[in-house]
Amino acid sequence: MDMERSSSTERFQPVTSLNSHDGIGIGEDLFIYTIQIANVIFYGKPGVGNDWVLIDAGMPKSGNVIKEAAAARFGDGNPPKAIILTHAHFDHIGGLIDLLEQWDVPVYAHSLEIPYITGKRDYPDPDMTVEGGMVAKMSKLFPHEAINIGSRARVLPADGTVPEMPGWRWIHTPGHTEGHVSLFRKSDKALIAGDAFVAVKQDSMYKVITQELEISGPPVYFTPDWEAAELSVKKLAELRPRLALTGHGVPMSGEYLENGLANLAEHFKEIAVPDHGKFVDENDN
Repeated sequence: MDMERSSSTERFQPVTSLNSHDGIGIGEDLFIYTIQIANVIFYGKPGVGNDWVLIDAGMPKSGNVIKEAAAARFGDGNPPKAIILTHAHFDHIGGLIDLLEQWDVPVYAHSLEIPYITGKRDYPDPDMTVEGGMVAKMSKLFPHEAINIGSRARVLPADGTVPEMPGWRWIHTPGHTEGHVSLFRKSDKALIAGDAFVAVKQDSMYKVITQELEISGPPVYFTPDWEAAELSVKKLAELRPRLALTGHGVPMSGEYLENGLANLAEHFKEIAVPDHGKFVDENDN
């Protein structure tokens, strides 16, 4: 099958964290694995031959790393039943085409994200002028071009269920991107939040490298709709999750998560929204 790469899969980013290539298992069926500065998540009980699902697909050029980590957890030659994308920014789809060249599996995303994985539409340029730290200034180097995975792209079911993940539901959490989704399991209040909010201040180089825990809003340089982002955080806070795995940073749980997320929702404008930047200025006009 023909697929089209872009800088979002091919442009290696020379930035990493101290946690890169670290994995953390949570409970029976969740495993978060850090590649440079972004996380991928494996859903499924470990063991050779066990069914599993991949959530997001890492940084550019990370396909082989993801495949090796999956083999260590689920056995070699055991592809996932599906890949679920929270959204299609370069640090969440960077290894996708490399994986699909080896794994014949469907890739599910919100209908509003499908154009970005079928070559129809590019994301806006990142905003290097936004208020923030060194990573925000570096964002001009971050790719924003669409890729094309063709017929592998599938729209998430309209009824809110998540393919191959029984008990989970997807929640539309736009703002960081228009089709961003988060995944929630009511039975244990586990949340896979993507970049709706993150566990590290993603525009600070020091905090990105050290992965210092801090409940923060979505990355400022790639968030075009702050009003929608605030509503999405409020929606997730109302769920009162007991565990959160995000696209950047370490897992969060318990009272720290519940209180911190409630505080972010209540004071979103002060904590998350930058004082200036092209997306902020556009929304103010």
